[in-house]
Amino acid sequence: MLIHEIDVTFEGGHGGAGKVSFFHNQKGPDGGDGGKGADLSIQTTSDLTALNQFSHKKYIKAQDGQAGQSNKKSGPKGADTTLLLPIGSELTDKETGETIALNQVNETILLCKGGLGGRGNAALRSSSNTTPMYAQKGLRGKLRQFHINLRFWADIGFIGLPNVGKSSLLNALTNAKAKVANYPFTTLEANLGVMEGKIIADIPGLIEGAASGKGLGVKFLKHVEKVTLLVHCVSLESESLA
Repeated sequence: MLIHEIDVTFEGGHGGAGKVSFFHNQKGPDGGDGGKGADLSIQTTSDLTALNQFSHKKYIKAQDGQAGQSNKKSGPKGADTTLLLPIGSELTDKETGETIALNQVNETILLCKGGLGGRGNAALRSSSNTTPMYAQKGLRGKLRQFHINLRFWADIGFIGLPNVGKSSLLNALTNAKAKVANYPFTTLEANLGVMEGKIIADIPGLIEGAASGKGLGVKFLKHVEKVTLLVHCVSLESESLA
């Protein structure tokens, strides 16, 4: 099943806490700083099924930084996370309303910065406080909630009434294995195939009044928004080929 609309929460990694520690000879603090939390970024891909990764996991968090250590050693930073999202996706920040459109393959966008690590007591030492008994906590990573909408992206889209042979034509031209049957609305999700490097989309059948909710309704109309070429398929059994 092709997921084309979903809500997902992303969060950058939290910064590690600073360390409270002292040299064994009691000559001063040696607590190191916490590591920075990992950043979370997205990268576009031509794989239009990439949203399926969120079907059972709608909260993604980058790795936290680790706590500081003795001997002024800083904690390791978190490993940055990059997620693949399909080209044609539109991300809307549910809090701010900001919209991010993904229109180029291999485009990388930073979504959530990781939090800074806290300073250890060695870094907090000053002339007025030579033996600080405290350290800073790490900062939290950025948290953002997005509504992701895949506005279908394909080179060629087959459109037409139900049961005119769109899925059969897709199967004949590509290695797709779209379901074919002799009843209306056999295709309930858009099917994809590739022919000579061109992405072909079999758009579910629409009938007059779809914009008002008839047939499969309005949710499938958006699949044709970013298709470069639309091929209108008409059955040879149709009474009118006009």
